[in-house]
Amino acid sequence: MSSGQQEQGSGRGPEITVGQLLLTEYQTLKDEQKARIGFRDNLLYVTLAAVAAVIAAAAQAKQPQMLLALPPVCVVLGWTYLVNDEKISAIGDYVRTELGPRLAVVIGSSDTAEAAFRWETAHRSDARRRSRKIIQFAVDQGAFCAVPLAALVVYWVHGGSGALLRALSVIEALAIIGLAVQILLYAGTLGTGRR
Repeated sequence: MSSGQQEQGSGRGPEITVGQLLLTEYQTLKDEQKARIGFRDNLLYVTLAAVAAVIAAAAQAKQPQMLLALPPVCVVLGWTYLVNDEKISAIGDYVRTELGPRLAVVIGSSDTAEAAFRWETAHRSDARRRSRKIIQFAVDQGAFCAVPLAALVVYWVHGGSGALLRALSVIEALAIIGLAVQILLYAGTLGTGRR
């Protein structure tokens, strides 16, 4: 009787190894990371389109209070962008520091983890990586914070009337500043291996 017949006769299927489970976990994480990257990158385009639409509508209607729609849109999109960016980095960090070493132990070689997941560290050693991250920080601050703050300034200068709308604009300014601080704190992890 062959081993396959014995397995069928005992009611058990083929055994799954720890290595196979780890590779399946890796593939699942990479699929999630890929989906999050696409979603995150599209958020910048959505933000640009929303900004253009609101500015065009406010200019056409000559209603500066319409600019008050920009801060909540930019804060929500900016926060969503930041959360997805953090999860993308967390997945890469987990693969480098947890999953790769666990797979190496199962296989019995410390070289195997580095060879199998080399891209996880190789792309981080680019000499221009730091400058790209600084530029990305500036883009994030500009798109999600500077633009809505500029819209508030225009509103305050050209028609910030009504106590309720002025109070709303101050709350929006505080939300934008909060997001700007979070982007800054997250960018501060540039030198610590994350992102």
